[in-house]
Amino acid sequence: MGDIVNLRRARKEKARASASKDAAANRAKSGRTRTERDASDQARALEEKRLEAHRREATTPDDSAG
Repeated sequence: MGDIVNLRRARKEKARASASKDAAANRAKSGRTRTERDASDQARALEEKRLEAHRREATTPDDSAG
């Protein structure tokens, strides 16, 4: 048989782990200088622009008829 698990305790541990993960993400996000945030925003925008530039145009059925 498996181990007996206290569901209330497991639920609370899961909530604590989730809260801890969110707090760590917020600390990493907020713990940067403005220039670091701006640089990462610019890098993200550049990557999105490059990805969009490589995207194929959708062809319509009317274009293929000929």
